[in-house]
Amino acid sequence: MAEKRTRNRLTELFVKKKVIAPARYADGGGLYLSVRKGDSRQWVYLYRWQGKLKEMGLGGVRDFPLKAAREKAEAARTLTKNGIDPLAAKRETAAKEAAAKSFGVFALEYLDSIESGFRNEKHRWQWRQTLTAHCKPVWDLPLDRVDVDGVLECVQPLWETKQETASRLRGRIERVLDAAKARRLRSGENPAAWRGNLKLLLPKRAKLSRGHHPALPYVELPTFIADLRKRDAMAALALEFTILTAARTGEVLGARWGEIDFDTSLWTVPAARMKAGREHRVPLNKRAVEVLEKVSQIRTCELVFPGPRAGKALSNMSMIMLLRRMNRGELTVHGFRSAFSDWASEVSPFSAETRETALAHQIANKVEASYRRGDALEKRRAMMESWGAFCEPREARNVVEFRRGA
Repeated sequence: MAEKRTRNRLTELFVKKKVIAPARYADGGGLYLSVRKGDSRQWVYLYRWQGKLKEMGLGGVRDFPLKAAREKAEAARTLTKNGIDPLAAKRETAAKEAAAKSFGVFALEYLDSIESGFRNEKHRWQWRQTLTAHCKPVWDLPLDRVDVDGVLECVQPLWETKQETASRLRGRIERVLDAAKARRLRSGENPAAWRGNLKLLLPKRAKLSRGHHPALPYVELPTFIADLRKRDAMAALALEFTILTAARTGEVLGARWGEIDFDTSLWTVPAARMKAGREHRVPLNKRAVEVLEKVSQIRTCELVFPGPRAGKALSNMSMIMLLRRMNRGELTVHGFRSAFSDWASEVSPFSAETRETALAHQIANKVEASYRRGDALEKRRAMMESWGAFCEPREARNVVEFRRGA
């Protein structure tokens, strides 16, 4: 009878198996594959130290294949044989790493690891800019030396004048430090935590009325568009298209040619890129189609508005910088949606419902939302044509008669 194996019992095929029941599976020598509910698969090393059974995590299956896990377990066994507690050695190593790694270095590493989960480039830029601009008091400190006083030095200068920015900064610092703790680069309570901590040390936030994005008065749009068309840049075309469609910046910069139907003058934005998480159809007026036709002549990839880097979308900052070059730095790109909304409600004959659908706003009343299943496409088509005609510079504008009853 063959001798039963005590080591290397598992196989790569088994470890990668699609479905494994939650349990611990022994490889031998104290190495186990720990499978939990939800198919979480981790390597653990079990050993006895001073008469007690102890468990040490060795990492996830995704990061460490079977061979690497065996090597880590072997290193832990060697420490045990030499009279060294592997867990204590691991903590000591983590402490040394924490002492060597500064908050700033770790924050940038952490951002690199989570940026793919952000909805758009604007969020990525905001995270990075907020931390690098306002965390100078703790930037070069070792992670385990960042304390409440250091966090307050970062947050307090903004608290009285820019409370929303300060609140976001505090939350981002908290998240970075939570991640550092999860990776055992620091221990103890999070000094950036709000409840039971900074909430007791900072003045109560004033109840501020929610500000609007600075917007150009809609009556000035024809003059603005005339100036915009003098700019020979991809950012200028993207901004004009954004204005003509009343779309959000991220929706425009992420647009693909496959979403555009020239035969029906329709742009279908997929749910994944919409704030409400629902597909949105945008009727394209005559000028919006002209902008797309102009861009298509220099098409280099699937992106409608590509940036200078091959295969990458135009930067969110490109349109903001364009506004500054036009000496309109007080404006925001999002503010043009407000200009459209003001035009629609003040001088156009179109209903508020048609306007809100064009802006892809969610219906607050859930009962009303359940009954409103259509997207008023043809009504919105007439509205966007009227909007496009209104935006035309005066020398090029044709008189368009509004259709009543839309």
